[in-house]
Amino acid sequence: MVLNVKKIIKEIVHEKAPGPSTSFSVFHVFFALELISEELIGRKRLSKKLDLGEGVVRTIINHLKEAKLITTSRKGCKFTNKGKKLWGKLEQIFPTRVEVERTVLNNSNYNFAFLIKNSGHKIKSGIVQRDAAIMGGAKRSIAIVSKGNKLAIESVSNDIKRDFPDATKKLLRKISPENNDVIIVAGAESRIKAKRGAFAASWILID
Repeated sequence: MVLNVKKIIKEIVHEKAPGPSTSFSVFHVFFALELISEELIGRKRLSKKLDLGEGVVRTIINHLKEAKLITTSRKGCKFTNKGKKLWGKLEQIFPTRVEVERTVLNNSNYNFAFLIKNSGHKIKSGIVQRDAAIMGGAKRSIAIVSKGNKLAIESVSNDIKRDFPDATKKLLRKISPENNDVIIVAGAESRIKAKRGAFAASWILID
């Protein structure tokens, strides 16, 4: 299931089209799908939300249409049945995607978190995820692994509920991890860069 989801989205990004090479990423496709899942949305609003030019957004929309994931009308874009199924699979993998409060653990102006299901065993030092987040636009990131009734950050704490109670309490107001889940929190100087960084670190966990 996971490999199929990644393959579909990668094909949308790398699909050949006339003119210059695509100037959008896997993140932009994911974010566009997320926005379409929430409401009937037009190109101008997508452009503003994605922080991309309308021409680039038009290309994304065309690729999504060619992949038979969406249909368009004068009112905007909406999912086809295939699009709904794809988004449903992505939501199973990333069930929570949310902006979180600034704390001692995530001390940036903007902080965004992704919950990734059943991926704790893939986290080693967390450096790979941190580097991916930075490449995605974040300034910093942390990978929190749920181990039984504890939450751990490699080389920082094997129980952040004990060592950072206030920060953990704020995080758990919005996220409810289960055993072997991962929480990626990325911080940046803008909301979209924080979200893009969190996505980048999360995306590599579903390889």
